[in-house]
Amino acid sequence: MTAVMVAGLFVLSFVSGMLGLGVAFAAVPFLALFLPDLVHQVQPLSLLLNGLTALFAALGFWRGGHLDWSRAIPLAVVTTLFAPLGALAAQRVDPLLIWAVYLGAVIYLAYRLFRPVRERPGEEDFRTALVLAAPISVLSGLLGVGPGFLLMPTLVIAGFPTKRAAGINAFAVTPPSFSALIPHLPTAVWDPSLTVALLAVGAVGAFGGATLSSRVVPALRLKQLFGVLIVVMTAYKIAAAFA
Repeated sequence: MTAVMVAGLFVLSFVSGMLGLGVAFAAVPFLALFLPDLVHQVQPLSLLLNGLTALFAALGFWRGGHLDWSRAIPLAVVTTLFAPLGALAAQRVDPLLIWAVYLGAVIYLAYRLFRPVRERPGEEDFRTALVLAAPISVLSGLLGVGPGFLLMPTLVIAGFPTKRAAGINAFAVTPPSFSALIPHLPTAVWDPSLTVALLAVGAVGAFGGATLSSRVVPALRLKQLFGVLIVVMTAYKIAAAFA
């Protein structure tokens, strides 16, 4: 089982690194296939993985020249401040309700990933993206994932070129992943050897994916495949929960 989890997490980290998303949005339904406790096992581990993979993805996009610090830093401040509010709420909310909200967010994400959006370099609506970052961060904290799964489409909708949006997003979701983890620490249940293995492959996969994407690969088809992947995984987990 551990080998399957490690291999699967590497693939998810590589793909999410290509998109600058952080791995948690795909890791939550994937890890939930193996770990029974959503709030005390899956969410803390996913948040830790999200912070690390987003950090290494940001490094990959920075090396490729696609990280806009003037936009990434303000977004990181907003997301870091608001993400813990959702994480605190997750301690008191029925897990089935969390999964229902999660599925709705996944459907929205997939819709935005498949819908073509015109890039507007130099005319991006950054102010709207900054305002939306606050509720996005609260929702992501409730779900136990980083805010990148909704922040990335928001930046694309605001007119940012895909690779630039991915670089900004990767940096902006790194600190809130760790800040949202803090409320989970008193009740989190860890498997040390599994955690270390997943962190290692997650870092390597995210950095490799971001480096490849920033230099070589067009992002459109990859975004669409990622949307399909997370919808299928999430739908499977929810179906299993009600079986």
